[in-house]
Parts: sequence; C-alpha cells; structure tokens
Amino acid sequence: MHHVSIRQEIIDRVVARRGRLRWFDTLHAKRTALIVIDMQDTFCAPGSPAEVAASRDIVPPINLVAKGLRERGGKVVFVLHANSQFGERSDWELFFNHVVDGAVRQKTIESLSPGHQQVWRGLDRSNDDITVFKNRYSALISNASNLERILRNLDIDTVLIAGTKTNVCCESTARDAMMLDFKVVMLSDCCAALSDDEHRATLETIIQQFGDVMTGPEALEAMDRAS
Repeated sequence: MHHVSIRQEIIDRVVARRGRLRWFDTLHAKRTALIVIDMQDTFCAPGSPAEVAASRDIVPPINLVAKGLRERGGKVVFVLHANSQFGERSDWELFFNHVVDGAVRQKTIESLSPGHQQVWRGLDRSNDDITVFKNRYSALISNASNLERILRNLDIDTVLIAGTKTNVCCESTARDAMMLDFKVVMLSDCCAALSDDEHRATLETIIQQFGDVMTGPEALEAMDRAS
C-alpha cells in the first residue's frame, strides 16, 4: 500500500481556487458503484508480466469498502481486462506493438486472452456483484466495454475508483467518468501503482480537475452523512 498523501502546496492551490478541498460532502450510497479495475492475475500475481506488487496490499481496503457499500445499497463492479487475438494480430495493435516487446509481449498476450480473467483471489464477491470486461485502459471510452450502459441502467451517478494501476487504467477510467458527468471519487487506499510518486501524481491530478480523493472509510462516512 502507498503511504503518501497529496502535497500541501496542491491542497493550498485547490482551496484558493474553489474555497474548499472536497468536491462532495455527501455521497448517496444507492446511486454509487465501486469500480474495481484490473484486479486479476496479469497485474496482481507475483511474477506476472504486468505485476504491480502493491496491488496485493489493497485487497483488504477494497473488501472493506465493498462490504460497506453493499450493506448501504450500492453496487460493486469488477472490471477485468482482456484483448482478443486474430492470428498474428490483436484488437489493440498499438499497445502490443509499442508498449510491450519480446517475451513480455507474448506473456502479456497470453495473460490477457479472453477466458483467462478471474477476479483476484482474496477479493470478496457477492452474487449481486457485476463483472465487466474492457479492452482499453479506460473502461468508459467508446467501445471499450459496456460499463457506462450498465451504470446508467442502474441509475448510478457516482463511481468510487479502486484497483490498479492508479495512474493508468484507474486514472483513465476516472477521467472519462467525469467527462460523462459521473461524480468521481478516487479511493487513495484502494488503488496501487508501481511507485509512490506515480500514485500521488494521479491523486493530485484527480483532486484538482476530475473528482474527489478519499480513503475507503471516508467515502463510507460521506454516505452515512447523506442518510
């Protein structure tokens, strides 16, 4: 888990501009979904091709928020990443040809092939939880998944972002959620990156432009204030 916080200079900047740090004083649980991103073998398993070691440390905080949200009437959505292969080609050629190479590329292709995705062991599941598959960093960019349609149909207007990497798929999804007029809360203790610096950079970007930053317990407290 990352033990960093938003720098005071960023807090001062935000308060000077909008008069307060928090975006949201209250959250309405029944209109809230916890979006747990990419918590699967590819990113969580030791020795995996895209391992984020800190992702294993955020399992207990995610479970705490998921349990609390379910009890308050909200939804939990697990978003897993998968990319299809068509012979020598894939549905995301730009990524596989320029971001990963050699043995890492092949291991990543195999790991992300449809049918290999399962929610990371240790994460608590409920029969009412939803699983969504995406094929791009953001789960909300056009044609990447059906997450937006699911959220709209469930009358969800607030998303809590958890999972890995903080600064890649979590941040990408958070940015697009705000662009689509969802209220966004990045859960600082429920996201994991490859370094403290990358994790904090995303928190500071989100709090300034895209949504709130809270810990899991703080988000649950905001729901209780609304009720």
